[in-house]
Amino acid sequence: MEFFSGIQYNIKGLLLSLKTPSLLLLGLLRFFVVFALTLSLSGLILLHHDNILSMIWTAPDGGWLIYVWHVASWLLSLFLAGIAMIIAYLIAQLFFCVFIMDYMSRITERLVLGHEKHPVQASWVAFFIYLIRQEIPRAVIPVLISIVIMGLGLFTPISPAILIISAMAGAMFMAWDNTDLVPARRMKPFSERLGFLKRHLLFHLGFGLLFLIPWLNILILSFAPVGATLYVIDKEDR
Repeated sequence: MEFFSGIQYNIKGLLLSLKTPSLLLLGLLRFFVVFALTLSLSGLILLHHDNILSMIWTAPDGGWLIYVWHVASWLLSLFLAGIAMIIAYLIAQLFFCVFIMDYMSRITERLVLGHEKHPVQASWVAFFIYLIRQEIPRAVIPVLISIVIMGLGLFTPISPAILIISAMAGAMFMAWDNTDLVPARRMKPFSERLGFLKRHLLFHLGFGLLFLIPWLNILILSFAPVGATLYVIDKEDR
């Protein structure tokens, strides 16, 4: 079943990275960049969580409402910390990590096939701009949509179900962000790459499931390009 296959490929890529010095170094570099940004943004939110809630709901003078206010304050802070983690991921992704992801994917392709299919024939600057252009539709827009759905879910009676659906959708989109590296590098049309996601939704759900584990997801995401590349190469061979 593709769902369990997604989990297996994610772990398989992590294990291969641990055995390959170049992949391990690049993955750890990406991890520390995302971790540092996440820690900084989340720390600022937690430091000022009382002030943030005060702008929405002024702290009661006393009574039982003060306890409700404190609970609401920390729930809001946890939600904002989660948003901060996503924002940190997007910032690191757009301006730094997208290049690392592609490089990890190419190293994996050379390890498995012995060579790189259709190597990029462009300057470093032109290729970097190309990567950024590819990253915007496949990562930024889906994640922002997930955040909007999550925000809307806070104000509806079925908010728990919406929050779960939003988290699952975000995980699938982030999984696609990794499996799309190889097709995008080979200049395949966006419609064809989007069709690949639609045909293998269960795989991407399984692959992205580990991305939903708080804090561990930053480590798993750092090495995800390896497992995703292994999967795409296997699909091509078949």
